[in-house]
Amino acid sequence: MAAQYDNTDEFRGASFTSATFAAATFRDCDMRRIKIVDSLLVDVNMSGDVRNFLVNDVDVTPFVEAELDRRHPERTQLRAMRTADDFRAMWDTIERLWSGTVARAERLPEAARHERVDDEWSFVETLRHLVFATDAWASRTILDEPMPFHRLGLTHTGYPPTDAAALGIDLDARPSYAAVTEARAGRMALVRGIVDGLTDTELARRCTRAPAPGYPEEPRSVGDCLRVVMEEECEHRRYMVRDLAILEAR
Repeated sequence: MAAQYDNTDEFRGASFTSATFAAATFRDCDMRRIKIVDSLLVDVNMSGDVRNFLVNDVDVTPFVEAELDRRHPERTQLRAMRTADDFRAMWDTIERLWSGTVARAERLPEAARHERVDDEWSFVETLRHLVFATDAWASRTILDEPMPFHRLGLTHTGYPPTDAAALGIDLDARPSYAAVTEARAGRMALVRGIVDGLTDTELARRCTRAPAPGYPEEPRSVGDCLRVVMEEECEHRRYMVRDLAILEAR
């Protein structure tokens, strides 16, 4: 069995020479300032927050960002948000895009909606995570509710399971698609209510709660929190479009 290293800083500052990482998986890892020299990088698949990424001394980040914007023009709209009207228009776009994506998923068998592709979150798990993201960044921060978390929400990978349990979240739950979509519909309606009543003044209002216990205590405006919700919506839909294509091909 291949070795597994979880929650370790054992390799900080390490040097690897003539080592093989063939077929290795790095998930939720801090890989800043890594230098790879004279190595074989063939059939490599990488995703994450990519900046200043040099390949053979060429920064490929602008090429990657431009191609993602071409494939998903909502990313450009997201970055351009400034006013309350911009946020409302962005949520209109998100609702429209997810409506089409959900329709695609619902043409698949129920089992496929629970199926992981390359060990990434399934469609159902992704919806569960967006429930949590809305609870954290809209209900708790913007609406100032201390414990708004739905039992079927799904925290991000690095969030401690004991902390999730303290929020009333059941990470081991295996809910039906119908149960998850019911929770998801309520959260989308909640954001719709927020953006419908949004003003430019409200965008600047400071929120007093962190999104969940363990998050940094730092100033966050309503606009900042809504932007996180919408970024989560756009990025996770992008992943789902990718994985649905594979599930449909099967």
